[in-house]
Amino acid sequence: LVPQGPSMDPSKKVDLKIIIIGALGVGKTSLLHQYVHKTFYEDYRTTLGASILTKVLAVDSTPLKLQIWDTGGQERFRSMVSTFYKGSDGCMLAFDVTDRESFEALDNWRDDFLDKVIPREQDFPMVVLGNKIDLCDRQVPKETASAWCKDKDIPYFEVSAKNDINVAEAFETLAKQALTTYKGIFESYLTDSIKLTPYDKPKKSCC
Repeated sequence: LVPQGPSMDPSKKVDLKIIIIGALGVGKTSLLHQYVHKTFYEDYRTTLGASILTKVLAVDSTPLKLQIWDTGGQERFRSMVSTFYKGSDGCMLAFDVTDRESFEALDNWRDDFLDKVIPREQDFPMVVLGNKIDLCDRQVPKETASAWCKDKDIPYFEVSAKNDINVAEAFETLAKQALTTYKGIFESYLTDSIKLTPYDKPKKSCC
């Protein structure tokens, strides 16, 4: 067996913050309620600021508590929404396959998020959801969305909050990504903390 460095206790619960962002009306709230409560949320009131739901699950035998932030998509609230990005462990970008503009806005949402996350990481845990595939008036072909995501190396899911298609798979894929990144940062921190720096060397006596 190869000796390993410090590692996390896999039985210890990990808290992760997941944030859902995207244009107004793409169904972010519905997606969240479908995943957490297994119900279709058909209340079309606009989310102002952010609301939070939690979900407990296990990924690779590690118990997770996801704190999922549902954010408003109105442009005039963009600066306020971006204040909620801090501390996120994973980001879910959502658009509506029947709304071309919501898809074209993904670049801005993604760039705004990465600009606010410190340090900026291009490989930050992220997935893209194309919602409302149950509707017939589609404007964004699956191939177009898949190509955009492939170019940026982001997993893409075609989902329906109404019919519960691929919703849990999308959230759990992001949770797995976020946990892997979290473990990597945790172990890197432990490893670095036990390394001696040049300043730890004994000082020479002046006598």
